[in-house]
Amino acid sequence: MHSSWWLSALLVVPLLGAAGALLVRRTGRAYVVALTSAGVELVLSIVVASMYNPHVPGMGTFDFATRHVLSAPFGLAYDVSLDGISLLMVVLTALVVFVALAGARERRREASFVTWMLLLTSATMGSFLAHDLLEFFIFFEFTLVPCYFIIAQWGGAERARAALKFFVYTFTGSAFLFAGLLYLGFEHQHQSGGALTFAYGALAGTTLTHSASVWLFVAFAVAFAVKAPLWPLHTWSPLTYAEAPTAGSIELSALLAKLGTYGMIRFAVGLFPGALASVRPVVLTLAVISILYGSLVACATPDLKRLIAYSSLAQMGFIMLGVMAGSKIALVGAVLLMFNHGVITIGFFLIIGFLEQRRGTFTIRDLRGLQGPAPVMAALFTVVMLASIGLPGLSGFISEYFILIGAFATHAWWAAVATLGVAGSAAYLLWAYQRVFHGSSDETNAQVPDATNRERWVLVPVVVLVVALGVFPRPIIDRITPSVTQLVAHVEPAGLLK
Repeated sequence: MHSSWWLSALLVVPLLGAAGALLVRRTGRAYVVALTSAGVELVLSIVVASMYNPHVPGMGTFDFATRHVLSAPFGLAYDVSLDGISLLMVVLTALVVFVALAGARERRREASFVTWMLLLTSATMGSFLAHDLLEFFIFFEFTLVPCYFIIAQWGGAERARAALKFFVYTFTGSAFLFAGLLYLGFEHQHQSGGALTFAYGALAGTTLTHSASVWLFVAFAVAFAVKAPLWPLHTWSPLTYAEAPTAGSIELSALLAKLGTYGMIRFAVGLFPGALASVRPVVLTLAVISILYGSLVACATPDLKRLIAYSSLAQMGFIMLGVMAGSKIALVGAVLLMFNHGVITIGFFLIIGFLEQRRGTFTIRDLRGLQGPAPVMAALFTVVMLASIGLPGLSGFISEYFILIGAFATHAWWAAVATLGVAGSAAYLLWAYQRVFHGSSDETNAQVPDATNRERWVLVPVVVLVVALGVFPRPIIDRITPSVTQLVAHVEPAGLLK
């Protein structure tokens, strides 16, 4: 087992970068400090990924583990570790903040902006590294604060309403999670007769009645479904994605949405396997509705940012389908799609942000015929779009393929209906591409410049990663599978996963 100092460094580096940016304050220098710390964070995450051992004696697939009790009466502890599922999210977190800062620089009150971005990175890292439920909740809640200020201070015309709606929705959902974790913690203390603890391993061994498991699963699932989002708790997302600045939209869709799906896998499914027999049909139905509803509304949405918001709703539905399908291969596909969707979304929002800088809008009717003046931008958008559709050879395909074949083996009707979402994504994304890049451009659009060298340096690695993960996903799958297998082994006694 490797030293936990590596994980502590992942938490501290963004905090040091935020402090450095505040101390420097001057526009330009603060940005350099922030981008440097984000670069260090990305390198650290890659080093941790290369060192990760999926077979630690006594810990299963959890590596870099440590636990220090901070306050025994309150059950508060610093408890961090990493498995294959959270490892993927850690790398995604570091990648997202680095690319968002590099490609979506915000020059207004730049020092404050990069400070909030780095604080958000640390809180998100903590959420994925936490192996204690109360610790996870603290980090999970703290992500709301930087997000609120990023949207409210650097967003669009309706930024105040978007920030408030985002905060109220997610904070209300988290109240259910807090109530559930307190009940579970005190119930474990009552059964064990020991000290209050929220350690994941301890809580997973708590004996619960079926009704208690169902109600606790619902409490946790509400918080995670809001964050993901999942229909019908998604209504905050289109407005928020549209009004957030480009970097904020990237963080929300590529990263924070994964906190919801990760929480569902790690805590809702992991802690309450006895509830799955009762709740699975409901959650599968909501997942399929999310897929179809997101696809249908995306076809009618008037602007690119909202289109990606509804596309993300459909993708979150696919991920939830994989989580709840009751199949190991579907769960592997769900985790893989969490990562791949994050990378694809980075590309989408960066390109939309670049177009908005040139035209002052991301409304589809104002963008037409851009393929002529901006062929490189059109080509990069094409690759990202085809990956999101699920074209074989690109990263989106293998993820959805695993989910669907796993779901067909256990819940064929839900999987068959969900397959319509694949056709739906092709319809709304290809139609949007045609309306933005094809046709004859007016005088204003004809003057739109193509991708600059800086924009190409940011976008090309994202596109290369999309292709690489589609052609050779084996290294990532090998790291996911042992952790998924361990989760299945924990849930199997209830006869719920196969």
